[in-house]
Amino acid sequence: MKHITIFILTLFTAFSFAQEKEQIMALKKANNYVYEGNTLVNEDDFVSAEMAYRKAISEQPTSVAGIYNLGNSYYKKGNYEEALYRHQQAAENAESKAEKHKAFHNIGNILMQNKKCKEAVEAYKSALRNNPTDDETRYNLGLAKECAEQQKDQNKDDENKDNKDENKDQEKKENEDNKDKEGEDKDNKKDEGDEDKKEGDDKKDDEGKPKDEKEDKGKGEDDKKKEQQKPKPQPGQLSPQQIKSLLEAMNNQEKKVQEKMNAEKQKGVKVKTEKDW
Repeated sequence: MKHITIFILTLFTAFSFAQEKEQIMALKKANNYVYEGNTLVNEDDFVSAEMAYRKAISEQPTSVAGIYNLGNSYYKKGNYEEALYRHQQAAENAESKAEKHKAFHNIGNILMQNKKCKEAVEAYKSALRNNPTDDETRYNLGLAKECAEQQKDQNKDDENKDNKDENKDQEKKENEDNKDKEGEDKDNKKDEGDEDKKEGDDKKDDEGKPKDEKEDKGKGEDDKKKEQQKPKPQPGQLSPQQIKSLLEAMNNQEKKVQEKMNAEKQKGVKVKTEKDW
């Protein structure tokens, strides 16, 4: 039993030693790839450097150096989104405060490049918690705070501008609605005026004069025409009525004369007596 226990302990120790040796070798390879990547970055060969850093991460997934340097290579290429992801990954895997400080410091720089000043302030604060003596981080924090205040004021101005534009649009819409309403009222009044005018026109003739007046005038003109058609006495000429009266007077006079003459005849003629048989 004692021999068995010793044998198991020996196997466990050997296995642990082998595993530790394997980890050391993987870490060594990872560091070599990181070194290679750093050299390629200095030569501005970012594509090859990225491949080297990825190999380092493959050998040692928790290798902070490989992840951190890969993030830096993305940053130099201007790929800020991928750089941010890698530095956040490095901050999570970092074990020492120095590693955490560097990761958060670079996260702050990337956020500043993306104009996310408020988020950058928090990243620099996290970096200072891990290394309060870093003057560069403190300086960047001041810049981030100033930038955040400016963005805050700008957002307020933009909000006020949006509100003003919205109020202007509302006022413009109300004015247009009022104009449309006034136009409708005007059209209604015009229609009413047209109806009144039409009704008035019905009472007028083609010349625009009232028909009643025209009718009265027409009657007057008819009477006038009739009067004109009647024979008017000319100067020195008797009218038919005067002639009629004159004839009647002459007839009466002639009758009287005739009667008088008959009377005188009767006086000069002797009256014969009739015989009796």
